[in-house]
Amino acid sequence: MLYAGAVHIGLITVVVSEYDPAISFFTDVLGFELVEDSPALTNDGRAKRWVVVRPPGAATGLLLARADGPEQDAIVGKQAAGRVGFFLNVEDFDTAYARMASAGVRFRTAPRTEPYGRVAVFLDIAGNKWDLIGPIP
Repeated sequence: MLYAGAVHIGLITVVVSEYDPAISFFTDVLGFELVEDSPALTNDGRAKRWVVVRPPGAATGLLLARADGPEQDAIVGKQAAGRVGFFLNVEDFDTAYARMASAGVRFRTAPRTEPYGRVAVFLDIAGNKWDLIGPIP
């Protein structure tokens, strides 16, 4: 046994250009909860924010981190090297898809059925690819 007790992934960082538009996308468009938005400092003492969003009822959240410098600016929207890197599972695919499309979410593929469920690829505010996944009806 590698761990004593329960283990889960708490946060995954998504590097974004700016905090507030990212917060708005994840909360207003995707329906995530804003869990925390606190002042913080970079390792060298500059001001930043600690911003966490998460789907309602989920244990794992996203740390929205504003890009800091050219190296981080270069990966905004490319965190998974052009692959789908994030997966949003929903109970009602058709309702979620329709709500997201009407809110202006940029879908890269039309919905399709795969062995693991109904799926469509969309882009977050930074340009990262996500799968919207729901059960096969």
